Amino acid sequence: MSLFKNKKASKFWKENKSLFVFISLMLVFRSAVADWNDVPTGSMKPTIVEGDRIYVDKLAYDLRLPFTLHSLIKISDPERNDIIIFESAVADKRLVKRVIGIPGDIVSMKNNQLYINGQAADYQLVKSHNNENIMQEVLENSSHNIRLNINASSLANFASVKVPQGQYLVLGDNRDNSADSRVIGFVPRGEIIGRSNKVVISLDYDNYFFPRSERFLLDI
Repeated sequence: MSLFKNKKASKFWKENKSLFVFISLMLVFRSAVADWNDVPTGSMKPTIVEGDRIYVDKLAYDLRLPFTLHSLIKISDPERNDIIIFESAVADKRLVKRVIGIPGDIVSMKNNQLYINGQAADYQLVKSHNNENIMQEVLENSSHNIRLNINASSLANFASVKVPQGQYLVLGDNRDNSADSRVIGFVPRGEIIGRSNKVVISLDYDNYFFPRSERFLLDI
């Protein structure tokens, strides 16, 4: 009986070896090179919305040992304004946020206005709708849109903090509705798994998961 089972297993392996190799290579690729990440919450609105599947460049900062967070080769460090994906030990889940403070920066916020190393960020109103404002925020000549409640939340202010070496201060673009560094603290460099700059596909949760064609391959 054992010999019969071994022959069947051997035959099964020979007939499906190419499939198993392909699946294994795909898993390694998704673990160490590139992947996509589902975004179930609105903490990064208006840049990223619920239902977006964003591209994750896992070689942006490190070449990692597949299936781990162990860095084999450091490629670069996150920069201000990067949208990063990280495995938060404090939140106990994967999060997507924007890098605001890099190591050595002194950062504060007053009434939802950022100050970085003594310089105030610039803001321009893009549109106002349903007690919310969409603002263009300019940090070091790079701009992106953020979402603010007209009635600011308790997250709208924090005193000056210096970002420690090897850590990063991150915020969600939906500033009054994001559990970011104001809640979970600084993000260690070792938790960061990649960078995103594009939506791959997007499904509308409020419309029977129909695709949002206007968001396919959208730069963010």
